[in-house]
Amino acid sequence: MDQEEKDDLQGTNTTLSSTIERYIRTIISLRLKAARERTRQERIADAITGFSGHMLFVYAHIAWFTIWLVLNTGHLGIRPFDPFPYGLLTMIVSLEAIFLSTFVLISQNRMSAQAEHRADLDLHIDLLAEYELTRVLQMLDTIQDRMGIENAQDTELAELETETNPEEVLAEIERLQRRVLRPSRSSGQGRANPAPD
Repeated sequence: MDQEEKDDLQGTNTTLSSTIERYIRTIISLRLKAARERTRQERIADAITGFSGHMLFVYAHIAWFTIWLVLNTGHLGIRPFDPFPYGLLTMIVSLEAIFLSTFVLISQNRMSAQAEHRADLDLHIDLLAEYELTRVLQMLDTIQDRMGIENAQDTELAELETETNPEEVLAEIERLQRRVLRPSRSSGQGRANPAPD
C-alpha cells in the first residue's frame, strides 16, 4: 500500500458502509469523466463563465471603468480618447455582455444535458427499485401462503403487490393537476387555469 492510499484510508469515515463508499466513489468518477470529456470549446466557455462568476471579475471591472473614466476626463493632462458619453466604452461593454451571455448559455446547455442524463439514471433506478420491492412483496405473500399463515385481506397490500406502470402514473398526475387547476364552473370562482386541457 503506497502513501497515497494510506492517506486516503486515514481520511475514511469508518461508520460508512463499503457500499456507500463505493457509490460515492462512483459518483465522483462519473463527474471526473464528464469533466474530461468536455470539448475544448466547452472548457473555454466553462473557464470564462467560472471567472466571470467571481468577485475578482467585478473588482477588475471596477478598476477598468475607474481608470477609463479618469483617463477620459482630461484632468490628468492626457487628451481624452473616448470623451463623454464614452461611446467606445459602451460598445466594448456591450460586446463583452454578448459574449459573456453566450459563454454562460454554452455552460448551462452542457450542465442541462448532464442533469437530464442524471434524471434518466434516477428514473431508471427508481423504476428498478419499485419493481424489486413489488417482487419482494409477492415473494413474501407466496412464502406466507406456503407456510399456512392466515393472510388478512388488505386491499392496500394487494395494490402494492401489483406492478406500477409509469405511463399510467404520469397520466393520473396530469389528470389530477388539470382537475385541481381547472376553475370551479359551478361557483364561478377558483384558480385560473394556466395550462390548457
